[in-house]
Amino acid sequence: MPLLKFHLLKGRTDDEVDRLLETTHRVMLRSFRVPEQDRYQIVSEYEPSRFRALDTGLGFERTEKFVLLEVVSRPRSKADKIAFYENLCHELASECAVPPSDLMISFVENTDEDWSFGHGRAQFLEGDL
Repeated sequence: MPLLKFHLLKGRTDDEVDRLLETTHRVMLRSFRVPEQDRYQIVSEYEPSRFRALDTGLGFERTEKFVLLEVVSRPRSKADKIAFYENLCHELASECAVPPSDLMISFVENTDEDWSFGHGRAQFLEGDL
């Protein structure tokens, strides 16, 4: 946990998606100091006619490499989030050829009571995690 939801335009190869997921996982491990097996990633791909992501008036261009990443997580510090933004931007540019203007990240925060990892139990609340 966190749960990472990737929203992408269709057209990447399986290898490109795998590199995107691996790179993001490494950055997440460093930024949030979570266990290596703490990995929950979902990829959704869209036809260009079904995906709109403009620049909010910031003046940069989006390309077919655009990545919208939703991070569903327990609360993280401002410093951890900023480190994640910066490190992921740098790593995706160097490892996956994603231009810095093509990465958009949004955090959705929840608390320990909002997670069940299986067996109908609240592992955070029950002390298993």
